[in-house]
Amino acid sequence: METITGGALIARMLKEEGVEKVFGIPDGTYLSLIVALRELKIELLTPRHESTAAHMAGAYARLSGKLGVCLASNGPGVANILPGVAVENAEGNRVLLITSFRRSPIAYPDRGGAYQCFDQVGAIRPMAKFSEAVKSFDRLAELLRRALRKSFQGRPGVVHLDVAESVMNSKEKVARIPGLDGYRLQEPIHPAPALVERAAELLISAELPLIQAGSGVIHAGAFEELKDLAEMLQAPVTTSWSGRGALAETHPLAWPMIHVKAVDSVRNAADVVLCLGSRLGETDWWGKPPRWRSWEEQRLIQVDSDQEILGLNRPAAVAVLADVKVFLTELRARLEASAHRLSLEGRRAKVAALAKERDKDRAKLDQKLTETGAPMVSAHLAKVSQEVFGENSVVVFDGGNTAVWGNFYHQVRVPNTQLSTHHFGHLGAGLGQALGAAAARPGSTVYCIIGDGAFGFHPQEIETAVRLNLPVIFLVACDRQWGMVKMTQQMAFKPVKTMIRKSLNPEEMINTELGEVEWNIVGRAMGAFGERVSDPEGLKNALTKALESGKAAVIHCDVDPVKHMWAPGLLHFKKMHQEPGG
Repeated sequence: METITGGALIARMLKEEGVEKVFGIPDGTYLSLIVALRELKIELLTPRHESTAAHMAGAYARLSGKLGVCLASNGPGVANILPGVAVENAEGNRVLLITSFRRSPIAYPDRGGAYQCFDQVGAIRPMAKFSEAVKSFDRLAELLRRALRKSFQGRPGVVHLDVAESVMNSKEKVARIPGLDGYRLQEPIHPAPALVERAAELLISAELPLIQAGSGVIHAGAFEELKDLAEMLQAPVTTSWSGRGALAETHPLAWPMIHVKAVDSVRNAADVVLCLGSRLGETDWWGKPPRWRSWEEQRLIQVDSDQEILGLNRPAAVAVLADVKVFLTELRARLEASAHRLSLEGRRAKVAALAKERDKDRAKLDQKLTETGAPMVSAHLAKVSQEVFGENSVVVFDGGNTAVWGNFYHQVRVPNTQLSTHHFGHLGAGLGQALGAAAARPGSTVYCIIGDGAFGFHPQEIETAVRLNLPVIFLVACDRQWGMVKMTQQMAFKPVKTMIRKSLNPEEMINTELGEVEWNIVGRAMGAFGERVSDPEGLKNALTKALESGKAAVIHCDVDPVKHMWAPGLLHFKKMHQEPGG
């Protein structure tokens, strides 16, 4: 037995979990925790806003494979972090949020009239995997173990522990802190052998198998296993948006999501689908016709570590509860034993025929890159950045049309090097995600392509990047308007005039215009490198100089406001939010 503070107990348990970094703003309500973090050499990285801390933790978790941990203090701190909780849980990132609340006698339930006090668990529980309050010291270790156990069960998300400041900062006697084996599984889930056998038989006998890869592949780190299986089966690979980059998009079997019609074609051509760590959600058209072949004609093998996802949106012929990486390893061994039964010539011919539509679409998209005038076409931001920064860099997309342009003109060549809020479309999250990415991969180039509207949500985090020596490069696409909103209004108000003129006057719109902000000057005012550009060549020079500076950077990119509104794939985006037929 020894006498320690509640904060020290939390810190020691985090150390057992292998936590190296925590994101949050220091506060007296959990002073003992941040003291203990320092003593245990767990780094506290402090942004300027709590929601940024949540995004940093989420991006850090996804790119490092570790648990992301963030903090928020009672009342206003918790209120500030709520958007981050909603986003990181929706995106499926493994985050532990620790918050403080006022001493137990005045909370849960609120006595009435208490300072900085509201039902924090009640607010967070509906948007997280787990949320619970710790009202007494004797329950602290137990409830933290429960939160951590939930964190590593099933689909990743946010778990939350709300700890009374009186518990956090008081001292009590505690017994030995148990190791991880004492409260959660350490080994990934192995599939039932009979299910591996059934899956192998379906894939061997298929005319054309298809692999649908979701974020479960990324969380499992199953990139090589996915690539090897696709090549062994000669199976095209499509992904969910959050699973994008599970297979390098330079691979001939990769069908990137941006080629929507080509993806529809390959999904309809397949007679067997191996779905890995994907829910087949809305951006996958719920797995329904006409975007997919009907389930009577197309057998689904679904593999997931979360039982709730199996058969969720489409009936599965084989539903496998397992870690994706373990499953792929065991499936490969089973297929190798029957390699002589694999007939690949017919599959290769089908793949080659289907690839023509994909490659034709890529060539059509790339015609935009021939427009090199000023202000520039937004397509150049992603293209030029990738040329300057290289394949191993991490890119973050944020904003409405800006994120669309980025996704359509960036090619993911190394797995798990692209971030966004694909499930939430949350403006402003990209700044925190980029900072978290830089913390997860020190030494790697991290850049964020972000709209000027989205950048206006948290521009103060430029100072965070400078202070923490996180040399993120922000490319701010400046069109001085809420572009996606303006396009929606134009098509609703005057569609014919819009199609003819491409853009309506500001007085015909409702509050869609933004004022001029020289973001390069804002960046320099906070200690970052800053430059303003309006054409592709100027952009290339500015990015080169930003890299050479070794500092955080803000590149103000003037883009053509009319062309920016007409981002590629907008019609598909609209249809994606309607119920598909069939």
